[in-house]
Amino acid sequence: MARHEETPVPTLASLKEVYGEGSQLEEAQLRFGNLKSKFIQVFGHAPDVYARSPGRVNLIGEHIDYEGYSVLPMAIRQDTIVAIRKHVSGEAEKVLKIANVSDKYSLCTYPAEPDQELDLKHHQWGHYFICGYKGFYEYVKAKGLDVGPPVGLDILVDGIVPTGSGLSSSAAFVCSSTIALMAAFGVEVPKKEIAQLTCECERYIGAQSGGMDQAISIMAKSGFAELIDFNPIRATDVQLPAGGTFVIAHSLAESLKAVTAATNYNNRVVECRLAAIVLGIKLGMKPQEAISKVKTLSDVEGLCVAFAGKNGSDDPFLAVKEFLHEEPYMAKDIEKIIEEKLLSIFANSSSSLDVLNAAKHYKLHQRATHVYSEAKRVYAFKDTVYSNLSDEDKLRRLGDLMNDSHHSCSVLYECSCPELEELVTVCRDNGALGARLTGAGWGGCAVALVKESIVPQFILNLKEQFYQSRINQGVINKNDLGLYVFASKPSSGAAIFKF
Repeated sequence: MARHEETPVPTLASLKEVYGEGSQLEEAQLRFGNLKSKFIQVFGHAPDVYARSPGRVNLIGEHIDYEGYSVLPMAIRQDTIVAIRKHVSGEAEKVLKIANVSDKYSLCTYPAEPDQELDLKHHQWGHYFICGYKGFYEYVKAKGLDVGPPVGLDILVDGIVPTGSGLSSSAAFVCSSTIALMAAFGVEVPKKEIAQLTCECERYIGAQSGGMDQAISIMAKSGFAELIDFNPIRATDVQLPAGGTFVIAHSLAESLKAVTAATNYNNRVVECRLAAIVLGIKLGMKPQEAISKVKTLSDVEGLCVAFAGKNGSDDPFLAVKEFLHEEPYMAKDIEKIIEEKLLSIFANSSSSLDVLNAAKHYKLHQRATHVYSEAKRVYAFKDTVYSNLSDEDKLRRLGDLMNDSHHSCSVLYECSCPELEELVTVCRDNGALGARLTGAGWGGCAVALVKESIVPQFILNLKEQFYQSRINQGVINKNDLGLYVFASKPSSGAAIFKF
């Protein structure tokens, strides 16, 4: 039997297979009905096909996917649905019209040109569809598939993953767009190839994505978190212990990943690459060899572990402690070690050059320490789940790992913010076994591991102690609170619907 990631995204005729029974199914039926009606209203035709991809919450393993390390997310029930209709040859306009069920987003129009460049200085919500569009055409070209000349497309989007929340609304949009295009053009692809493709797609928007968000959105299974490995992409089911539930709570600080990339997300990617190159050189590589071969901290882990082995350990942190000082490095300090200008190393990456222009210094020791320790916590999390401990002891241990992860994200990786710190503290004060920021950080959500028996009271306490003051200030509407704090079990991944 083929591994899960080797199979294509399923094509379904019934919503039940994804949305189950009860209120969740009823909500989905309303959404799909509304989507079809609005599509006909806007475009004058019904859609050919629908694709959906969920958001995700990362349980542990933050900011390490782009360093080549495994992560442990789960899909949430909130998703993005893309309805699409391919124009038949002979229809007049060769344009892509992208509309949204929400009045917040105006109609976007783009030429039906796969090679078009995105104007990143003028960000539009429709850019995320174009990421998938460009990636789809690059994929079929690379595979030698004939999908005919580009034609006009009508697209309608319905996304309920909160934006800027750290729950991967952008990945859900890019994934559902790419899958909708594949379904419309009759291209069937294994999930692992779509996960890889959509990871590369999102880089068109200027984010140096690591691949976790796309992999879990496409490969998730109901009832399971997934250990996602990279190079090659693989998903391993992880069944969480009984008696615990994850509560997701929005800090109400919006995480503008694409907009702040140069000083936040992409800055950390560059710092990690520089830390890895410096470690490689300090551990015996020639500077030019390190610059050409070392892309991530996982590339030099073997050298770090070999160094640690001389001291009776297998912890790569020993090499970090020995060879990377805690004081921030200036650009000239790093250039002296690597015998090369930073501008020449990153000359082929405009997003990395933006980082260099904005950066005052580089915290190599702190970033490397976070990555190596967080990578170990992911496997400790998985090992705890499969250990012989009682469910109660497993939950307590998982909570401790989540707390350690948050401390590392906050202090070493500096990707938290005051609102997240307050929210995590409120979660712990109200009985969470563990709580941490999730997603890129700098805003967005926290995830808390809570005993099932106290979930209703826990959510009520969060409303009173964190959200009520924001409601009073008019930051959010009381009626929308369910969008900002909710319990979630692991949900299913991407699907295509043809009715």
